[in-house]
Amino acid sequence: MTSDILSPQSEAELAEAVAAANAPLSIQGGGTQGMEIANATRLSTAGLNGVTLYEPGALTLVAKAGTPVADISDMLAKKNQRLAFDPRDLRGVLGTKGAPTIGAVAAMNNSGPARVTAGACRDFMLGVRFVDGSGDIVSNGGRVMKNVTGYDLVKLMSGSHGTLGVLTEVSLKVLPTPEMAGVLLLNGLSDADAVAAMSAALGSPYEVTGAAHAQSGVDAHPVTMIRIEGFEESVTYRLAQLKELLGHFGDVAIATDPARTKAGWAWVRDCTVFEGKEGNLWRVSVKPSDAPGMVAKVAPENALFDWGGGLVWMVLPESVDPRAQMEGLQGHATLMRGEGHVRFHPEAPGVAKLTQSLRKKFDPRGILNPGLMG
Repeated sequence: MTSDILSPQSEAELAEAVAAANAPLSIQGGGTQGMEIANATRLSTAGLNGVTLYEPGALTLVAKAGTPVADISDMLAKKNQRLAFDPRDLRGVLGTKGAPTIGAVAAMNNSGPARVTAGACRDFMLGVRFVDGSGDIVSNGGRVMKNVTGYDLVKLMSGSHGTLGVLTEVSLKVLPTPEMAGVLLLNGLSDADAVAAMSAALGSPYEVTGAAHAQSGVDAHPVTMIRIEGFEESVTYRLAQLKELLGHFGDVAIATDPARTKAGWAWVRDCTVFEGKEGNLWRVSVKPSDAPGMVAKVAPENALFDWGGGLVWMVLPESVDPRAQMEGLQGHATLMRGEGHVRFHPEAPGVAKLTQSLRKKFDPRGILNPGLMG
């Protein structure tokens, strides 16, 4: 990483900076992810700040990429609305500072526990504006400044980690904040039983909005958490029905205190259990039914299962790469914090070929976050 920092204050300035670049650029929003590119000039979108359109009645919002997520959440809360995909804030576990931005959330497809039923960040994105690797401004709505017919820009940009373009603006759908949230707590379950309980809950008609399991919770014992949200009368009924459905797994407790439930799911969302733990932080996506076996082979000190078991977070010694235990399994692993391993899971040959083709199209000079995703 060089000492130079480019901080454009407008989309036009950003486009000029990219067009004039003669060396790799390391794209960042608030600098909270710790994914800087070595020997590259840092390009910050923090100067592109502000909500340009908010229509509560239409449940839509348009914000510049550098707008802090906290500012957006505060504004939505005043109208009893929220970002339904509940993006993660991993500053505590990654040891980073700064303010998470909406552009970075979109670029990473950053989605929290609600993703298991509500959908991912990309599912709430209505449109994007960005600057490609040639310095051209591209938009998927209104006046198109460059011919991109045939591409779904939202899907391409969401999760591309800045390798196809630098986001300058994001359009989002927002949702009302639920009147009430309740949580079912099952203590002492094995990983396999916890996944079975979460699968039963998610397969029920009771509209679960979160299902997580920690091998070691705040009291150092296994805890399984299942969330239901909505109108108070409906939540109360569904909690009772789901408690009866899951009774054969053991004792089931119900928590409805707003502060407690909010704190508990923030603990899951932000992987707080791993703060201060030495080692490499891994994010592993697998089929829920494969998760217990994969975790048993890797044998971490603690594992956090989210999305009903489809997403596993672990801190492992630097010598351990969980991908070695994933042969034959559908899924992928990402190194979120640490050294000694390739950060992203290698792509299959066909996917890698398609990825390279897209990069040549959108970043022909190969200057946007080169090497970040393979």
